Amino acid sequence: MGQTRVIVGLGSCGLAAGAGKVYEKIRSLKEAEDLDFKLSKTSCSGMCYREPLVEVVDETGWYLYGGINEDIAVELLNSHVANNNPVKEHIVCTDLYDTPDSRFFRQQVKIALRNCGRIDPENIMEYEARGGYEALKRIIDENTDPRSIIREVTDSGLRGRGGGGFPTGLKWKYTFNHKSTEKYVICNADEGDPGAFMDRSLLEGDPHSVLEGMIIAGLATEATSGVIYCRAEYPLALKRLDIAIRQARERNYLGKDFDISVKEGAGAFVCGEETALISSVEGYRGMPAKRPPFPAESGLWKKPTNINNVETFANIPWIMRQGAAEYARYGTEKSRGTKVFALAGKIRHGGLVEVPMGITIKDIVFGLGGGIPGDKTFKAVQLGGPSGGCIPAWLADTPVDYESVNATGAIMGSGGLVVMDETTCMVDIARFFLDFTARESCGKCTFCRIGTMRMLEILVRITEGSGREEDIAILEDLAGQIKESSLCGLGQTAPNPVITTIRYFRDEYEAHINQKRCPAKACKKLLRYEVDESNCTGCTVCARNCPVSAISGERKEIHYIDQDICTRCGICYLKCRFDAIMVT
Repeated sequence: MGQTRVIVGLGSCGLAAGAGKVYEKIRSLKEAEDLDFKLSKTSCSGMCYREPLVEVVDETGWYLYGGINEDIAVELLNSHVANNNPVKEHIVCTDLYDTPDSRFFRQQVKIALRNCGRIDPENIMEYEARGGYEALKRIIDENTDPRSIIREVTDSGLRGRGGGGFPTGLKWKYTFNHKSTEKYVICNADEGDPGAFMDRSLLEGDPHSVLEGMIIAGLATEATSGVIYCRAEYPLALKRLDIAIRQARERNYLGKDFDISVKEGAGAFVCGEETALISSVEGYRGMPAKRPPFPAESGLWKKPTNINNVETFANIPWIMRQGAAEYARYGTEKSRGTKVFALAGKIRHGGLVEVPMGITIKDIVFGLGGGIPGDKTFKAVQLGGPSGGCIPAWLADTPVDYESVNATGAIMGSGGLVVMDETTCMVDIARFFLDFTARESCGKCTFCRIGTMRMLEILVRITEGSGREEDIAILEDLAGQIKESSLCGLGQTAPNPVITTIRYFRDEYEAHINQKRCPAKACKKLLRYEVDESNCTGCTVCARNCPVSAISGERKEIHYIDQDICTRCGICYLKCRFDAIMVT
């Protein structure tokens, strides 16, 4: 087996949880005590809910430790590394036996994420050791015809993973067919959906797979250069991209006939739309343009341009190496392969997963996600981000493929999956996502610019207890007009969260409007906090923590809440240890 290896996960999620301090602690102890092991780093393995993560690989096997801090790191070195004695209470996964967390990895099929959490993303040799750039080298060595590359991608059934689901091979074919001395390949890494972090994790964990996919796309479409459009809010991804591009140039994968540059975006959600993205790359304000012509004919600098997102490109090297038939073995007839999802919200195992197309929502939420914390009831999922829709729990057996998800009124989107429980107000969720899209509208289309604001005003009014009987009908009418009259995907899909919540949770809208009541007890202005006299012990905890001094009462006597002063912040409810605060 050789030298023991200690590997620390240094993705954004790990660093946010303290993995940087853990890495430095291990490094300093290794140097100070001259310990005999190899220390290296990797990125996010997808198990974000267990960060910080540390792997130990020795002659007995592979061990993944979770929830590691500096003190536990010292214990791991002293016990496991120095004395071959694994610290069992901190093991989350191992190849020696099953653990409660083993199912998280076992149910996945990793193609796009095949190297994330497995290699040092800043070391090109580790990527090459796992088959990286083999597909590219074979294409170059065999002088493969561009049509053959396009045919292989087409036969795989790969569809654009950015949300539209357009067949990737067909898009490449359109770009190839338009002849020009200049052509471009663009990678759309402008990931702006709340709760989504698929592209960020891929760029942080395996940037070379994206570069290799782009180079192959360049050969297939006869493009002359490439651009990665990445939001500036992803500093670690940008850093690792710069390192990967430099290393690829040193290895002559880039630079001679095809090179790639990085363009940092300013975080405008509308720039996820391809024509707005192109406008931003050219130095103009990111605003969508009328189509046709499509970018395959007239894109960047009016030249033929192929645009795919990060996950789409990450699949390409695997498909070219393993073959289209092997990729098409996964998924459904019309939705082949796998899909990466970011699990967030009211779920035990928040993180990143890659599953075959066709898996059900229920299998993702309860199988991989571990279900709902706190014994709460599963209520819905928001699939597709602000442009998607809310799918209720009673449709949890819906297969996750493009056609089945679209039939619910939601969209696949780029892969954000937000889980909601009984404490989630669906009217407020619609308000939250519409607030996002209204602010992110570029303003070019009247219906999107003004219509989303009018819808938002109505939703705010409903959640504050001032809803009117006609509001639901007005929302439905506005939603239809905005969808039909907007130029780009942002406006066309902005009403989706409202449409689906009205469709599946109309009773909640009616309760807010007719009864001035929030069934989920989430809308602050519709709540009332009161003291349950039978449970109150007079401990004074609620009074001492109330930020506006709305609670009065002597020690060991029943307390009272002044409703004229109370701001409905809920701190008293959270702090009370005797269930003496009622929410009505």
